[in-house]
Amino acid sequence: MEFQDRVLFGVSALGFISLCHHLFAFLKWLYKMFIRKPKDLRDYGSWAMITGSTNGIGRALAFELASKGLNLVCVGRNPTKLESTAAEIHHKFGERIMIRNITLDFVKSGPNEISSAIDHGIQGLDIGLLVNNVGIAHAYPRFFHEIEQELLETMIRENVEAVIWVTRAVISEMMKKKKGAIVNIGSGSSVTVSSYPLFTLYAASKA
Repeated sequence: MEFQDRVLFGVSALGFISLCHHLFAFLKWLYKMFIRKPKDLRDYGSWAMITGSTNGIGRALAFELASKGLNLVCVGRNPTKLESTAAEIHHKFGERIMIRNITLDFVKSGPNEISSAIDHGIQGLDIGLLVNNVGIAHAYPRFFHEIEQELLETMIRENVEAVIWVTRAVISEMMKKKKGAIVNIGSGSSVTVSSYPLFTLYAASKA
């Protein structure tokens, strides 16, 4: 019985340690989400840059960051939508929020064009936050071999390469001032579900 008692004690101790570990992680999450004072994003810099800022998540983020007092660099391929988004933000938050638009098509632009456009667009600005949000998927479920090569190339350029070249254009100044934040918007299709049937390339490129 003595040996069995020791085994039982050891197993119970391991179970208790595991329980404490998970409980601590849960309490830490509760603290971060509901108790801890939010970080003032302006500590990173007075400007935030968002790619794909005229639709969906990017547009919502533009309004949210403006509500926090950050000036915005909005990047998109449609100048009319960029101007409309800027007008709506000014209408809601006033002219105190400065907005600079960069019209850029990541599919049609190469690395040098992207770098040049971003460098010119953010010249003289204190970019503290970069949100790489732009992304594209095919409109309906399809087998991988059925997707046209042009669409495959478009998804790779927009979902992967755009993140690389925009980040490279912005990060140098962040390194110089030794502060800044870069947020890459992924997809639940590559995190919360085990697979995303018939959207293989989208899930892979957003992972």
